[in-house]
Amino acid sequence: MPTSFLEIVELPDGSIVLRRAEDEGVLVTLDFSDDAKVFLQGQHVEIAKAMFTVGVQMAGQMAEGELVQEEVAHVLH
Repeated sequence: MPTSFLEIVELPDGSIVLRRAEDEGVLVTLDFSDDAKVFLQGQHVEIAKAMFTVGVQMAGQMAEGELVQEEVAHVLH
């Protein structure tokens, strides 16, 4: 992916997206349920920022060959 500035935006429908600053194309979308928003006490946007930050860092490490994929099954919790 070419180098560009990324932005995190909360859309009118409540979705939080990661996109390139120069266009409207969405790269990743996060949707928190109403229950999750209540549990997070309205801090869901901050949680989304942290999730996107870690994801972008990991993608960068993978692109630079620093992150090695394990050959085992992964369980998502």
